[in-house]
Amino acid sequence: MSQSLDSCVSGVRHFNRYYTRKIGVLREGLLDSALSLTEARVLYELAGRDGATASEVRGELGLDAGYLSRILRGFQKRGWLQRGAAKDDARRQPLSLTRSGRATFQSLDARSSDQIRQIVSTLGPGDQGHLLDAMRTIEKLLEPENRLAQPYLLRTHGPGDMGWVVHRHGVLYSEEWGYDERFEALVAQIVSEFVQRFDPDRERCWVAERNGERVGSVFLVQKSKHVAKLRLLLVEPVARGLGIGKRLVEECIRFARQCRYRKIALWTQSELKAARRIYQQCGFRLAATEPHQSWGRTDLVSETWELDLR
Repeated sequence: MSQSLDSCVSGVRHFNRYYTRKIGVLREGLLDSALSLTEARVLYELAGRDGATASEVRGELGLDAGYLSRILRGFQKRGWLQRGAAKDDARRQPLSLTRSGRATFQSLDARSSDQIRQIVSTLGPGDQGHLLDAMRTIEKLLEPENRLAQPYLLRTHGPGDMGWVVHRHGVLYSEEWGYDERFEALVAQIVSEFVQRFDPDRERCWVAERNGERVGSVFLVQKSKHVAKLRLLLVEPVARGLGIGKRLVEECIRFARQCRYRKIALWTQSELKAARRIYQQCGFRLAATEPHQSWGRTDLVSETWELDLR
C-alpha cells in the first residue's frame, strides 16, 4: 500500500512539473503580461463574479487574506478595481472591475485561449476527446461534484484555536462589515476571559472542521447561575450554506439544557442577517435593541436575543 501511494505521489508530481512547464506558468509574467499566475487568477475570479466580496474571493481561491488584500490594492492603483456598496446594505463592499480592468482581463483571457488552442490544435478530434476525458476524471476524483456532501465535525477547543478565533473575527468583520481593529480587540478580550475563567462543567467552545481546516466556532459561557451567554458565532465564507452555523447554535442549546440553565442570551448586530435567521430558527426571541457607535461605525443597532429553556 505504501509503495503504491509513493508511486502515485511521484506520478502526480511528475505531471505537475510537465504541465506547468507546458503552459508557461513558471515564467515571471503570465502570458507575457506583468501579472503573476495568482494575480491573473484573482482577475479572472473578479471578472466572473461581479460584485463578490474579498471574503468570497479569498474563500473560493484559498488565499491568505493579507496576500489577497495586497493584490486588490495593486489592482486599485492600476485603476482596474472599484469597491461599491451593496444595494441591500450600503456597508458591504462588493468588488467589480472597471472598464480598464475588464479590458485587461479580456486581453489576458484571449491570449490564454490562443495559447491552449495552439497546444491542442496538433491533436486529432479523437485525441482531443481523450484529453478532455482525462482532465474531467482528474477533476472528479480530486474535487467531488457534491461539495455539500463533504463531512464536517465539531470538537471542543484545543491549542491554537483561540488565536484563530480572534484572527478570523478581525479579518472577516473588517472585510464584510467595515469594523476596525477595536472590534478585534473586543473579541480578544472575550476570548481571554473565557480561557482565564473557563469552567468545563458549565462552559464550552466548539470548533467546526472541514477537510482538516477550521471553518467555524461558537462559545457558550456562564453569565449567572441560571443564564448562559452564546458568543462569537462564526462560519467561514467557504463553508456557509452547509448548516454549520445552525449546528453550532444547537450544540450550545443542548449543552445549556444539560447544565440546567434556564435561559440563553446573546448580543448581536441587526445587520448580521444570516446569524439572526439562525437564532430565529432555533427559537430565540428578540428582547431589546439599541443604536450605538462602535468599531469605526456610526450606524449600528445592537440586539439582545433570548431563549427560554424552561
